[in-house]
Amino acid sequence: MGKNYWLMKSEPDAYSWDDLVAEGEGTWDGVRNHRAANNLRAMQVGDEAFFYHSNIGLEIVGIVTISQAGLTDPSDPEGKWAAVKVKPVRKLARPVTLKQIKADPALAEMELIKLSRLSVGVVRPAEWKHILALSEG
Repeated sequence: MGKNYWLMKSEPDAYSWDDLVAEGEGTWDGVRNHRAANNLRAMQVGDEAFFYHSNIGLEIVGIVTISQAGLTDPSDPEGKWAAVKVKPVRKLARPVTLKQIKADPALAEMELIKLSRLSVGVVRPAEWKHILALSEG
């Protein structure tokens, strides 16, 4: 089976793309939504995800790769929630904004739009390619 694609949201004032780049590898934890946690559990090493700045910016800024999968969230004392580790792959040439995505009919079915509160969502391969094309303008 091929690699899967995801979108992972983080508030840049809490944990930004630059924070991840500075760390080299980050733990994606603190997710307390069942669907988002199931997406984390489904991730495999080598999958790629868009890094999305939520709240401030509202844009996809970079690509990360899943470097460790199937972890238990270290911030969860009960050990029920999932986490993964991610490493930066590259910053997008140009960020792709939520406004651009919403205005694009090819992206109308994205979980980012359909399930706007979801912090970890699925990205279909065609959506992935389309967003990469938008980022290269």
